[in-house]
Amino acid sequence: MKTCLSIKVAAFAAAFFILIGINSEAQTKSSDAKMDAFVSGLMSKMTIDEKIGQLNLVVSGPALTGSTVNTGVAEKLKKGEIGGIFGVYGTNFIGKAQDIAMKQSRLHIPLKFGLDVIHGHRTIFPIPLGMSATWDMGLIQRSARVAATEATGEGINWVFSPMVDIARDPRWGRISEGNGEDPWLGSQIAKAMVKGYQNGDMTKSDAVMACVKHFALYGGAEAGREYNTVDMSLIKMYQDYLPPYKAAVDAGAGSFMSSFNTINGVPATANHWLLTDLLRKQWGFKGFVVSDYTAVNELSNHGLGDLQTVSALALKAGLDMDMVGEGFLATLKKSLKEGKVTQAEIDLACRRVLEAKYKLGLFADPYKSINPDVEKKAELTDENRKFAREVAEHSFVLLKNKGQILPLKKSGTIALIGPLADNHSEMLGTWVIAGDPKKSVSVIDGIKNVVGSNANILYARGSNITDDSLLNARAWFFGMRQERDKRPAQEMIDEAVATAQKADVVVAVVGESANMSGESASRSDINIPETQRTLLKALAKTGKPIVMVLFNGRPLTLPWEDEHMDAILDVWAPGTEAGNAIADVLFGNYNPSGKITATFPRSVGQVPIYYAHKNTGRPFDDKGAAKFKSDYIDIANSPLYPFGYGLSYTTFSYGDVKLSKTRLKGDETLTATVMVTNTGKYAGEETVQLYISDPVASISRSVEELKDFKKITLQPGEQKEVSFRITTADLKFYNANLKYDWEPGEFIVRIGTNSSDTHSAALQWKK
Repeated sequence: MKTCLSIKVAAFAAAFFILIGINSEAQTKSSDAKMDAFVSGLMSKMTIDEKIGQLNLVVSGPALTGSTVNTGVAEKLKKGEIGGIFGVYGTNFIGKAQDIAMKQSRLHIPLKFGLDVIHGHRTIFPIPLGMSATWDMGLIQRSARVAATEATGEGINWVFSPMVDIARDPRWGRISEGNGEDPWLGSQIAKAMVKGYQNGDMTKSDAVMACVKHFALYGGAEAGREYNTVDMSLIKMYQDYLPPYKAAVDAGAGSFMSSFNTINGVPATANHWLLTDLLRKQWGFKGFVVSDYTAVNELSNHGLGDLQTVSALALKAGLDMDMVGEGFLATLKKSLKEGKVTQAEIDLACRRVLEAKYKLGLFADPYKSINPDVEKKAELTDENRKFAREVAEHSFVLLKNKGQILPLKKSGTIALIGPLADNHSEMLGTWVIAGDPKKSVSVIDGIKNVVGSNANILYARGSNITDDSLLNARAWFFGMRQERDKRPAQEMIDEAVATAQKADVVVAVVGESANMSGESASRSDINIPETQRTLLKALAKTGKPIVMVLFNGRPLTLPWEDEHMDAILDVWAPGTEAGNAIADVLFGNYNPSGKITATFPRSVGQVPIYYAHKNTGRPFDDKGAAKFKSDYIDIANSPLYPFGYGLSYTTFSYGDVKLSKTRLKGDETLTATVMVTNTGKYAGEETVQLYISDPVASISRSVEELKDFKKITLQPGEQKEVSFRITTADLKFYNANLKYDWEPGEFIVRIGTNSSDTHSAALQWKK
């Protein structure tokens, strides 16, 4: 009787969920039909000039990522020649601009308002590369939710984020803005960010439309040089670089931004295969595509023709909105008369832009996020600051901790030294528009907040961030300048050494400034700036134990620091609560748990370097003679710090990998299990990572690929069994025909603390 009842309940549940699915699908179709009818009705009233006007995105105010600024914005708004404005925030300005569109233009079509909200709006979180080191999708999604709430409080309804470009070359400055080198982890983060921004319903007043960038392959720029050519095989594209964009589509992202680079010889902004065949036909993307800053105009520099020609090419490729350059506005009407574009192509782009506004609920309420009362409450709140502190703590990566020097005691005399120790502006990192440096917490203030009067804190600047005249001239822009101390370098070093000699321990706060990474900040030398390394060498000669707190927007080459510093804590650029979070970790209020998501090379000569490389016919294995193997003769092949690496104040041991089966067939499911034990003295979090190797396949495969992870918390002496469910979906790859499938044979399951330190077990899986 019990079994019969269970069957009936199960059958009812199945029918119920099927009905929910049917109803949901029906509601979606109904909603789409309403949107289609509304947009069609509106477009029937629009002139060709008004349709082209919807394709025009302008910047009002200071240029953000280029030298071009739009003029005559108010008059163009009245004529219906602008579809959206970006680069501004605040309900006062945005409300006035929306008023012009709604009250003085002929058809009263509302504007979209966009902004680069990259890692927070008013409350600034760690840079994305640092955020990815948390390996915590809940924290990442919530950070996007906080950013959306603050941004909508100031009238923004569209954010140019997330950046999901895979990057394997740390010379490229924008590696700081992405999630590292791995496509699987990058895909999880892409989904979390889109969900956090859009909040399941973009009509809500606190939801924004995400704009996924940069489509596509931008992080593969040759030589790591900004805006440079990208050239790679289709298999590499599909397997390693495209997955995060596809994940964002699957998460429902409302818009995409085209990238500056070429793909198969054709610039992305005019690439029909990319914007139409792949994005829309293969992946089913239903949103709109905007260019990057003046990218349409820059097609001429790529050699594709004059402004009229390239504007037509971009429209025909599937680009819907022209950012800043106004090539569409200036030329499409002429191209239509000359038969170089069609009415249908203009209409399709206009429809997509109008649909985005419909999805945002702007036709129902153009002022939905323009509320001065909300604006007052949505700024930097105590709650948001508390969360920013938590996120920053979780993003820090302990790279070295010789003799367990960390955590520090909240007593004795501490020498705090370095150009980033008493600094507010550099705490926020690159790509910050609305964050206020004056409201950020410096490292010295954070330490005083956490330690109080229990320890004696001595401070010396020690050096400037850099004394390199070329770096000084090129790293800072738009009138910004390094906060320089005008004393001679040796005088500052002497002061720092004297300060260190009075202390029990030295905390050296060094690294890159915010402007040394990010857009247009490629570096051929990815060391710590020489003037700071000179300072560290002088401090090392004192014999005092040194804890290096590292600010950076990219993996740096740190072989000297790794050898001579007692501890290294990578804090990236932590954001508004930088100092408090750093102090929490230094003094043990929080045990660091971050894991790097981009490999740290020993030398820039190893770049590009990443864990999921292919093997060669002559792999180097550190055994026997090195000659005639794939290696360097002057340096080790291995990275300084591998992907997934990160220490803790405690230690973790891993048992053997146990498999539920070693022979499987078809759609069976495998369970892989490992016992993890906290063998240290502190409670700590560990990110247990699952990799899979496919030793024999129809094409050469990566040596291993990340497929899953689990974060666990263990008390001292506690052990926990961690299990992973593996299906044939985890075995799939793109073969020589670009078919996404799996092939039978041997597989190796690897589980461990990072990509280089794993335990493994082999199995056979047949079709």
